[in-house]
Amino acid sequence: MKIALGQLESGADIQANLAAIDRSAAEAARDGAALVAFPEYATYEKKKVDATFPAVAEPLDGPVCRELAAIAARHRIALVAGVVETSEEPGRAYNTLVAFGPDGGRLASYRKIHLFDAQGFGESEFIKPAGSLEPVVFEHGGVRFGLMTCYDLRFPELARSLADAGAQVLLVCSSWVPGEHKTEQWLALNAARAIENSVYVAGVCQAPPVSVGRSVLVDPMGVMEADLGLEPGVRVVEVSLETVERVRDSFPMFRQRRL
Repeated sequence: MKIALGQLESGADIQANLAAIDRSAAEAARDGAALVAFPEYATYEKKKVDATFPAVAEPLDGPVCRELAAIAARHRIALVAGVVETSEEPGRAYNTLVAFGPDGGRLASYRKIHLFDAQGFGESEFIKPAGSLEPVVFEHGGVRFGLMTCYDLRFPELARSLADAGAQVLLVCSSWVPGEHKTEQWLALNAARAIENSVYVAGVCQAPPVSVGRSVLVDPMGVMEADLGLEPGVRVVEVSLETVERVRDSFPMFRQRRL
């Protein structure tokens, strides 16, 4: 299957972000991708999470998600993107990934479990963590995709639970905060999650300056098959279920592990 990495430079203009998603989805579809993944906070992003995030939040049947569904349907492509979802708690929203199929129907949604309270950031001040810790996996085109968001990448238990739930490709939609050694950690952690779970990892990131860019596809052996660098753009890549099975046969960790 061909999938696409959609590296964005999202800002606080929701309509401009949606227009960029539309253009990128059109390009991915033209290049034969069956699915395009966009970063965390694809539809609304700032250098730091603040009170404007819950202020602009919408339910998953609101205008922003309706437009994402329309984009997916218009280009006949599955689409995954980060949105700001309303919560039941005033002053806090959910950091949510939503997946739509090529018919515009919602395939899955995932609320971020691990919030980024590090490096002087306090995401949890304005964002509410997911109430459920259940892994979110959906199927499209015969491939099972697992959803993770940014800081989740540092918690190997979530990636393992997604693999246990049948995921063959992990979509790690991120806005990885820049800093000392952060790009090196981003690349290393994407590779580690791929190797230890015998899965593809598609790490899709916001571009600088808000994030580090370097959206990547890592295969189940840890080989980096694509790297988008620092500029916004779209790259179509191939994922192979045969490769996943071959690596899992060579390294039968799921049968051998004792914990």
